[in-house]
Amino acid sequence: MHATDWLQFALFLGLLALITKPLGLYLMQVLDPNGRTWLDPVIKPVERLTYKLLGVDPQREHGWKQYTFAMLAFSLVGVVFTYAILRLQHLLPWNPQELPGLSHHLAFNTAVSFMTNTNWQSYGGESTVSYFSQMVGLTYHNFTSAAAGIGIAAALVRGISRTSFPTRSGNDETSWKTRSTATVGNFWSDLVRVTYYLLVPICVVSAIILVSQGMIQNFDPYTKAKTLEGAEQIIAQGPMASQIPIKVLGTNGGGFMNANAAHPFENPTPISNLIQMLSILAIGSGLTYYLGRMVKNQAHGWAVWAAMMVLFVGGVLVCAHYEAVERVFQLVPETATQAGEPGWKTRFTLDGNMEGKEVRFGLFNSSLFATVTTAASCGAVNAMHDSFTPIGGMVPLFLMQLGEVVIGGVGAGLYGMLVFVILAVFIAGLMVGRTPEYLGKKIQAKEVKLAMLTLLILTLSVLGFTAWACVSDWGVAGLNNAGPHGLSEMLYAYSSTTGNNGSAFAGLTANTPWYNTTLGLAMLIGRFLMIVPIMALAGSLAAKQAVPAGPGTFPVNGATFTILLIGTVLLIGALNYLPALALGPIVEHFLMKGGSLF
Repeated sequence: MHATDWLQFALFLGLLALITKPLGLYLMQVLDPNGRTWLDPVIKPVERLTYKLLGVDPQREHGWKQYTFAMLAFSLVGVVFTYAILRLQHLLPWNPQELPGLSHHLAFNTAVSFMTNTNWQSYGGESTVSYFSQMVGLTYHNFTSAAAGIGIAAALVRGISRTSFPTRSGNDETSWKTRSTATVGNFWSDLVRVTYYLLVPICVVSAIILVSQGMIQNFDPYTKAKTLEGAEQIIAQGPMASQIPIKVLGTNGGGFMNANAAHPFENPTPISNLIQMLSILAIGSGLTYYLGRMVKNQAHGWAVWAAMMVLFVGGVLVCAHYEAVERVFQLVPETATQAGEPGWKTRFTLDGNMEGKEVRFGLFNSSLFATVTTAASCGAVNAMHDSFTPIGGMVPLFLMQLGEVVIGGVGAGLYGMLVFVILAVFIAGLMVGRTPEYLGKKIQAKEVKLAMLTLLILTLSVLGFTAWACVSDWGVAGLNNAGPHGLSEMLYAYSSTTGNNGSAFAGLTANTPWYNTTLGLAMLIGRFLMIVPIMALAGSLAAKQAVPAGPGTFPVNGATFTILLIGTVLLIGALNYLPALALGPIVEHFLMKGGSLF
């Protein structure tokens, strides 16, 4: 890394730290049904009208089961709505290229992808999906899936921060029992308020800034141009500036163009590149401050943030190092010259791996973007991850396999990291020989089982689907690379979809019935089979009575807790995925070092 790389990295980290507190404070207002914001005069009437049209009372709180059912029902309706649009887009307006409707398996994959906040794309956006499908079918989910994720995180934090209390059930002195609050918020209130007060306003401002950087926004038909060689070139256009802000802010990642953020229309300048990277991590970072305020322990929120940042910085440095490693080649002629002069050899160096990267971003910004987008569950890319070096490509792969808890997606990063917090506190309790406690709540067998179930579901989906693809004709047929890199491509695909990320080692041909179906199932598993035990965990914690801290209570702030949390994340990740990584990118790395890949 050069001095300019360090300067850019310091600027990025400084800006991210700077916006964390104010965004966290704003999230406190947004996620409170009675919270007041400076946008109330404009948005409050629209919010009230929305509740009236939905027929819901935003003040009526839900238990964890009711909250989860509302989220699942809303998601089901959304996926059917989008599936219908994609299948029928040839009959709908704003289709200047007269694109046909999508096949049933591709429409299923795409609808599920955007509904689950994955935005995996088995298609080329500009050549497959109409303007109407992009703006109505897909962008709708970019807002609602992000809002739902933030709502789930808020519900879990409420479960941690709230407490039950004893109440008398009769006249007898022994008739005291614990009455549970048993509520974790209102799904409809969270969904509406996050969309109206947080996502939409930021995206409007961001879109204006991106247009100033040269990002296009139009409804024109594609332009046909003649190249210098006389061939015809089609230049895709469309409403991009309205799509890209929520693509990154909501950690969605699905690009308008097939090349995503590597395309100059989607990401024209280094400034737009910086804005997109900050947008990806902004809400996830702000939610850690929201956590601290809600549990009345701000030091705990910063400790969780610090653990995330240590893992993130480590990932960036490893990825950037292996992408910038100098390669040395020697050219030796077969024979000497006619004059009898001795043979000569020429030595030259290539400063890093520029394959698949945009020159306007360079090695470091490509590595930083790759780490940012996979630390969060975003999936937007400004470089081809398939062209990264084996270890450079393993970094984004491993970050997804950790559950994308390193800052993470909007909401998903915080509730995923809180699962690891529960396990870290449990481990600490075992070490001191006391019942584990987390912020006054006793962590018992039920909470630990729910936390482990969440992580095991992720692991089973990633490794199970990858193993199935490895031994199936349909799985092997999609590979463009043999050997360990082919395994990495399949492992990356199912890690990305289960982790609701959406980026890919694009050497895999995934637009086939079997891949579209299994990848779609992986997305559903990664979103909903993980959310259900997390919501059950929220309900269980909300029902618990708080106990005062004692001499054996493990503090959940400070360096010791941060180190324990980092160790828990890495240990579980290593135990689950190290064998698969050893057969993929690690083997490929040693083959490359030995010259077998050249």
